[in-house]
Amino acid sequence: MYDNIKVNVEQCIATITLDRPEKLNAFIGHMRRDLAEALEQAASDRSVRVVVVTGAGRGFCAGADVAYMAQLMERQDVEEFTRLLGAGRRVITAIRQMTKPVIASVNGVAYGAGFNLALACDIRIAAASATFSQSFVKVGLHPDWGGTYFLPRVVPTNLACEMFFLGDSINAERAAQLGIVNRAVADEELAAETRRLAERLRDAPYKSIAAAKHAVYMSEESSIERMLQYETEAQLQCFQSKEARERVRAFVEKREPRKVE
Repeated sequence: MYDNIKVNVEQCIATITLDRPEKLNAFIGHMRRDLAEALEQAASDRSVRVVVVTGAGRGFCAGADVAYMAQLMERQDVEEFTRLLGAGRRVITAIRQMTKPVIASVNGVAYGAGFNLALACDIRIAAASATFSQSFVKVGLHPDWGGTYFLPRVVPTNLACEMFFLGDSINAERAAQLGIVNRAVADEELAAETRRLAERLRDAPYKSIAAAKHAVYMSEESSIERMLQYETEAQLQCFQSKEARERVRAFVEKREPRKVE
């Protein structure tokens, strides 16, 4: 369907791969829009329970294609640049608004928009060789794709400022220490580790995860009173679900829960 985006749905897991490996999957042309469409389609596909975002080749995503950006600047194409920014916002919104868990499987460099794409995902796993950089300052641009929202909520303000102001790269081990990624694994184990996590999430109770995801992000801007009210409402919905009923029975009966449609 897309020039630089591949989508594979297998056993209720949708894997969306940025597919421009010769440029470390840097965004160009309609690539942002296509990624947004792929995410939106996965969100609306009832057969999909989990979404994985990753990159082809040696990179996760090197951010924007700087050569393409230079062309826009040369002709002062503010209209096209604004369109690209809108497409980036659409990607982040699709990830955060979908009820399904989204895993970033970071297989290589995650710079600029690529770093922030990973930050937008619910869970992040990185290969040991992966590196991260808020590289916008290197080309005199401002962080986008939600970076100024996500990063200060993950690391202390002084570290976020250092990353934004200097644009230095950090390795996967340091990213894991800072909580930027959930874990860093050996390169050869990344695909298997991502799959294991995706399968666990796929087999988990759907309503419970969907409600918890909404609550986590809602809590960033809500009072404790509002969160307690939301938790009550969500818990009642889960309590009345067939899935929860089956899992409670299975727990009491000391057996594996059966799949509930």
